[in-house]
Amino acid sequence: MVTFVALMTLADLQTGQSGLITKVKGRGVFRRRIMDMGFIQGKEVYVIKAAPLKDPVEYRILGYSISLRHTEAELIEVIVLPVIAEPNEPSEISSQPDRMAAQEGSIERIASDTGANAMIRNAGSVAGSADPEEVSSAGLSAGEYHSSVIEVALVGNPNCGKTSIFNLASHSREHTGNYAGVTVEAKIAEMESDHQRYQLTDLPGTYSLSTCSPDEIFVRDQLLLENPDVVVNVIDAANIERNLYLTTQLIDMDLPVVIALNMYDELEKSGNSIDYLHLGRLLGIPVVPTVGIKGTGIDQLLRTVKEVMIGKDHITRHIHIPYDPEIEISIRKIQDKIWASPEFSDRFSSRFLAIKLLERNPEILQSLKGIKINSKVTLLAEEEIARIERFYNNDIDGLLTDSRYGFISGALRETRKKKIIVKEQRTITEKIDNILTHKWLGFPIFLLFLWIMFQSTFNLGKYPVHLIEAGVQALSGWMNGVLAPGILKDFLIDAIIGGVGGVIVFLPNILILFFFISFMEDTGYMARVAFIMDKLMHLIGLHGKSFIPLIMGFGCNVPAIMATRTIENRGDRLMTMLIIPLMSCSARLPVYILIAGVIFPEQAANVIFGLYLVGILLSILLALVLRNTIFRHKDAPFVMELPPYRSPRGEAIVKHMWFRSRLYLKKIGGVILIAAAVIWALGYFPRTSENKTIQLEGSAIGHIGRAIQPVMAPLGFDWKMTVAVLSGIAAKEVVVSTIGVLYQDGDPNSSVQTRMIQSRHTEGKLKGKPVFSLRAGLAFMLFVLIYVPCVAVLAAVKRESGKWKWSALMVGYMTTLAWVVGFLGYLIAGIL
Repeated sequence: MVTFVALMTLADLQTGQSGLITKVKGRGVFRRRIMDMGFIQGKEVYVIKAAPLKDPVEYRILGYSISLRHTEAELIEVIVLPVIAEPNEPSEISSQPDRMAAQEGSIERIASDTGANAMIRNAGSVAGSADPEEVSSAGLSAGEYHSSVIEVALVGNPNCGKTSIFNLASHSREHTGNYAGVTVEAKIAEMESDHQRYQLTDLPGTYSLSTCSPDEIFVRDQLLLENPDVVVNVIDAANIERNLYLTTQLIDMDLPVVIALNMYDELEKSGNSIDYLHLGRLLGIPVVPTVGIKGTGIDQLLRTVKEVMIGKDHITRHIHIPYDPEIEISIRKIQDKIWASPEFSDRFSSRFLAIKLLERNPEILQSLKGIKINSKVTLLAEEEIARIERFYNNDIDGLLTDSRYGFISGALRETRKKKIIVKEQRTITEKIDNILTHKWLGFPIFLLFLWIMFQSTFNLGKYPVHLIEAGVQALSGWMNGVLAPGILKDFLIDAIIGGVGGVIVFLPNILILFFFISFMEDTGYMARVAFIMDKLMHLIGLHGKSFIPLIMGFGCNVPAIMATRTIENRGDRLMTMLIIPLMSCSARLPVYILIAGVIFPEQAANVIFGLYLVGILLSILLALVLRNTIFRHKDAPFVMELPPYRSPRGEAIVKHMWFRSRLYLKKIGGVILIAAAVIWALGYFPRTSENKTIQLEGSAIGHIGRAIQPVMAPLGFDWKMTVAVLSGIAAKEVVVSTIGVLYQDGDPNSSVQTRMIQSRHTEGKLKGKPVFSLRAGLAFMLFVLIYVPCVAVLAAVKRESGKWKWSALMVGYMTTLAWVVGFLGYLIAGIL
């Protein structure tokens, strides 16, 4: 018989139940104290009784009783053990030894059962770090003893290679880029190494935990509230002094930390060296050299993480960053006040909280779930700040920063050896920047790059597009010949092949576009674009850092909006979010290629390039309007790292392209397929005629289109074009699939573009004239460029701004602007 063993926390156990400890979470003093009391992996704990108000709870471990509150008990993971014999009374101590012996026999019976052992392993049972003798005393052999999941949080500065380590360690395919803001939310992956399971969380890149931006707040709260077992602090070995600033704040938090000294090969190539073992001893943190993009040192890093977790690492120790004497006095005063609060839990470092209050971050107290600290503590902090600033005649932020960098300088003075440079030589990065960021050449080079990108996207992409298009037409012709007439045939040919096939043909164009975007990101050129655009952005009330999300919008607006988290000022962040949808995302590209290929077959690439420039110009004009109406505030300073240029890695670019193609195909198999089926059904019913043109006009979709079409008639749209842009609210690619479904006139074996060229207006002033004229086609592309973004973008704006009103504002102004610009385009094209 298989005995099932459940994994839960100590707080989940009921009176009379026992559990085998698998992991003790938490941090600092709390974790050390509770482990000193015997709460270690592999030990059995028994629930005696709860207090009258259900909290705290009395437990028995190692022959003595101890009480814990639920908040502490929730940090101890256990495997529930079967109850063999209930004592007559829960408090009857004399019955306990016999019961313990019975439990051990029970564990032996569980261990002998193969199915139960598998269940223990799958549940992530007792940690493999425990002593083998301790394991055998519980009835489990060393070979069957497996550890629980070690939760690891990866933190570090932007561009330190953190996500590369995450990818290599977990075999994930997250995209990495050589500029700040790639990781805009926590990414989680599970993996196994050397019989140990790990859960890796890749947190956004941050320079500090001073809560200047939403990313910093997010990282701080993840470390403070989620209690990772070990923090891996990834450090760029070539910029170690700056990177260690974040490390000093992790030391203040009293977290179990391992340093990954990344890009170690670049440090060695530079001729500099560092005694990382001695540095680790000074910091009280083990240091492991790594090369993230090659996977060098990853195994040793994970082994060190495990050793720190189980307490077998001999370097780990808690130290204090030495601040100025008067600051230390204030820290102690605030700590005393924090400790005096009855609800304070030392799950949180009182020293860290005190320092944050001295940094004027009182909102940190709001992040402590369920912990209420006396409000007098913030008043005391303000008094101490004033006292310190009077004493030193300096601001508190400067004093704290100086102390941290002073500590870093002292540590590096003992451990780092710099190469003696006789004559200063310009680096490769400086030589390249002399050209790419030149005051006269910078803008033309950037525009040239964009022009090459769109020329390649269209002209190189058209060859594989024609091949895929020929395949889609061949499939349509074959099915038309073998299937019997009826609803199934019509659905497969008109909805699936006509709708979905019309979108899938543009996959090569999408891949080429993302090749160029990935190239910009990986080389570091993206950061330079922000640098050269700063002056222009400043004129419209933003700064260069806002330009990175805007450029990212060429790929997809959703991650671009999420990337605004790196912008410190909330007003700038909201402004950037509101203008990002004017950057033509890759979902609009198939629409442009389809329409431009019909109307401007010889100049399609240049027309598409022009559309992107129109989007940029409109975003600038809109930003000026917003700056002078809704967002009136002082300009924020421009502070952004310019990382060194790095050679683009073919593997990373291919992964990025593959990732995007998967998303594109997934969207085709999801929302686009559903939308195509819905549009087809609305056009197929009710049945009025076997003639497709007459049938569509009399169908449900025909009535819907005709009802809305008068609004769009000034732009030269027929009712089918109106329905197409309406369907694009779900996803812009749906515009193409809707066109493929609705324009079915002419030869069913012909391409969508051929049928579009052949289509004619059936009523009104334009009756008998081509539907996709130059004027109507230009207005259509301009409307698609500007009008309401897809649902996913609106949801992202709400999530990042915290309010639906910004999404509603976006819907209103973009739809209105799209109609006005489309109408102007229709008029101007008629004049020309």
